[in-house]
Amino acid sequence: MVQNILIFAGGVGILCLGAEWLVRGSARLATALKVSPIIIGLTIVSLGTSAPELVVSVIAAIGGSGDLAIGNVMGSNLANIGLVLGLSAILRPIEVSRRVGNLDIPVMILITALLLPIIWDLRIERLEGFILLAILSGYLYLLFRREIKESEKEHLGLESHTKLQNFTLIAIGATGLIVGAFAIRESALLIARTMGISELVIGLTIVSVGTSLPELATSIVAAFRDKADIAVGNIIGSNIFNILAVLGFTGMIVPLNVNPHVLIFEFPAVIIMSILLLPVVWMNFRIKRLEGIVLLGSYLALGAWIVL
Repeated sequence: MVQNILIFAGGVGILCLGAEWLVRGSARLATALKVSPIIIGLTIVSLGTSAPELVVSVIAAIGGSGDLAIGNVMGSNLANIGLVLGLSAILRPIEVSRRVGNLDIPVMILITALLLPIIWDLRIERLEGFILLAILSGYLYLLFRREIKESEKEHLGLESHTKLQNFTLIAIGATGLIVGAFAIRESALLIARTMGISELVIGLTIVSVGTSLPELATSIVAAFRDKADIAVGNIIGSNIFNILAVLGFTGMIVPLNVNPHVLIFEFPAVIIMSILLLPVVWMNFRIKRLEGIVLLGSYLALGAWIVL
């Protein structure tokens, strides 16, 4: 048991380092494109920090652990809003742009709601996985089409590096994600069997929190560097990528059976947490410490409701 826990912790550590290198290399390449901070947060950063969920879910699905794959996505989306954004706001209040509050958060809620008819029959087929990826493509197209390029001073503030260095960082990061994901999956399953806990619950708790650590680190650093758009955009983008990219890509590779528990508990919890973010942001377009406590408390309450 202790050995499995150590393997899991090591896997999370490798996975987090891999995600950091992947994001760093991707962000430096993005700097040359003169893309604004919110776009970097919604795309490059969120895609990089969502890579752990993607790798863990794909590997779990291929290994016949569909519950772990879906539980990981549901749990990660809960953790991203309640745990990551809540803790970030508690440590330092986060300013939220009106564009994020009026457009990006409602889009995240809409995309989350669109998952319901797909999982209603308790299965994600390859065609439905393709549909999710098609929606992702359309979302990215509209996002970049709407975006007006901004000046370099609004970017991440990263110095220029050669393309070779950046691609090397991305390659090392991707390798770290795969190695970490394997370690997390194997140790999580062994822990689940030892404790008599279902894979769905393990995916919703240990695995989802572990794979949400890159989002947590990224959002906290971004908040302390006064890059609020990156912090919030990272969370919104990660939740969108988790549903469209992670479930879409996983479903295309291996059709997934959906546990009825997901429809009754996990999906409603994700919808509730997503909708809760709207009034928190709309009050004054600033997530203060008290509101961070509300988000964190809601996450803990919903998590207890699901598990217990």
